Amino acid sequence: MSEKETKFIKNEHVLTVALCSIAIPLSMSMWIINIIYSKYLAENSSYDEPIVIPPTKWMVSCFIPLLIAVYGYKKRSINLSGAVSGLLIAFILTLSSYGFLAAIFTFFITSSKATKVKSHLKRKFEADFKEGGQRNWIQVLCNGGMAAQLALLYLLDVGSSERPIDFVKDYRSSWLSIGILGVFACCNGDTWASEIGTVFSSSDPYLITSWKKVPRGTNGGVTFIGTVFSGLGGFVIGLSQYFVLYLFSDKSSWDYAPPQWPIILMGTISGLLGSLVDSILGATLQFSGLNKEGKIVNHSYDAVKHISGWNILDNHSVNLISTIIIGLLTPTLSKNLWPLF
Repeated sequence: MSEKETKFIKNEHVLTVALCSIAIPLSMSMWIINIIYSKYLAENSSYDEPIVIPPTKWMVSCFIPLLIAVYGYKKRSINLSGAVSGLLIAFILTLSSYGFLAAIFTFFITSSKATKVKSHLKRKFEADFKEGGQRNWIQVLCNGGMAAQLALLYLLDVGSSERPIDFVKDYRSSWLSIGILGVFACCNGDTWASEIGTVFSSSDPYLITSWKKVPRGTNGGVTFIGTVFSGLGGFVIGLSQYFVLYLFSDKSSWDYAPPQWPIILMGTISGLLGSLVDSILGATLQFSGLNKEGKIVNHSYDAVKHISGWNILDNHSVNLISTIIIGLLTPTLSKNLWPLF
């Protein structure tokens, strides 16, 4: 084994020990607070038993988000503010359900990899290109904020649990679960379409509102390859949430629930719809122009040739609005489609 490999293993070992030294006491203290609060709540309410989240759930909810945040920061996928805000969002999602952890973990890993695909080509037509993506707290909040709100509602209304989708017998948990699925499928579908579809397409994209050819990197530009990748981005989110739900939910509950495989289908549909909504908003409410160097810019100033859109929203705002729309639309669509399966 080389000296470089030995040093890498040693650093990883030190990192794991450091994370454990933080996560274990933090999770245990939260568990103790949970026990105290639940007993007090049970004595002063009509609850028969205190609602206590198992210590293992607290441990996983502290350790895994810490690991993801540190990994992302080391790989330069997020900066310090992005790591802190992502840590908080991932904690809420993990504590609510392992299925939600699977969704955010899959989105974070695959989207981070997608931003690095053929980055040398993106540098040629994106004036604001940033190596590795390096998401800050604003980007993290705009992508995961809607999901965190839904997860908080799930935690308060349903509790910390993994439940199969059943809009007839378990409406609220099903609605919130599919909403979170829709948010991350939307984010991942759009990221795959813009980051992978752009560089693998053999021709320039078409503006979704006018169907005229526009330069690569134009907001609202769509291609066939990009559309395929948007569906695939949503597909992997649905697949991960379905797989984890199958592993951790009560198997006896599946006997009385409808088929669960449509979770994968709804993830795919949400990826496609999310990319579509993002493209429409980008083509109309987000400015795209060509500077003197022939690169796409998202703000107007002298010597920039206007291509499409008004200077109303930026990319972060478009992402936030898209996640809100798809987060609300996907459960509504699912409850009407699920009986057909």
